[in-house]
Amino acid sequence: MPVYRCGPGRRTPPTTMAAHLVSLLAALALVVTLPSATAASSEGRPAHPDRDWMGSTLRDHESAPALPDNSALAHVEGVDVSSHNANVSWSKLWDSGARFAYVKASEGTSYTNPYFSQQYKGAYREGMIRGAYHFALPDTSSGAAQADYFTDHGGGWSSDGRTLPGVLDMEYNPYGSQCYGMSTGRMIDWIEDFFDTYRERTGRDAVLYTSTTWWKKCTGNHNGFGGWNPLWMPRYGSASGELPAGWGFYTFWQYTDSGPTVGDHNRFNGTLSRLKTLAYG
Repeated sequence: MPVYRCGPGRRTPPTTMAAHLVSLLAALALVVTLPSATAASSEGRPAHPDRDWMGSTLRDHESAPALPDNSALAHVEGVDVSSHNANVSWSKLWDSGARFAYVKASEGTSYTNPYFSQQYKGAYREGMIRGAYHFALPDTSSGAAQADYFTDHGGGWSSDGRTLPGVLDMEYNPYGSQCYGMSTGRMIDWIEDFFDTYRERTGRDAVLYTSTTWWKKCTGNHNGFGGWNPLWMPRYGSASGELPAGWGFYTFWQYTDSGPTVGDHNRFNGTLSRLKTLAYG
């Protein structure tokens, strides 16, 4: 490691110094003009939020087995969508059997889905039970700040029997280290901060979307949320697989990201009447 000392050193001739200055300015100009494809901007805005949706990071980190074969179990089919789906054909999804939909509302504290109105209201008009989700960026602001932003931008709840509680989407960091550079303790505190604020704002406990592998890696398999927050499991396989600690069952299961019309297809673990009960709160 070099040691830097104060005091006079070797002088640089004026002409050489001027040449160095020109080179440095040119390099700085190049850095300023080059766009970043992987990092957030200086304002904390996600660099590519249109490519971040529920489960978008999973295939880079987890395997994708065969589709489920337990269709005899009581369940309700549904979908989740974001801006990458653009304008969604809700009538086509309804005709294929989808009865609920979750729509990405926000990410961090600077992004909202530009297609949110078409997607959220469109699902409702088609007769579906709908809800909203938030893609978490826990390294950019507090859990409370992101819960407030989510609630203020489509993630609220109403007791109309057609609105599901909001979802906190916790998955691999699309912009850097898998756990956002946070210790397991800090991550648990951040999630708790989000959940507490969301409940204060809406009166409902938010649903948690997370994979068991991510949960073990980034929270140490914390078991403190299973008694209050419904679980949404992503696993593209014939069964939901091992659950995170604290949950004895899943409420939603994202079983594929390559289904018809929109890609992400899910199952609610129960009958339609139970799904309506979850919506009523």
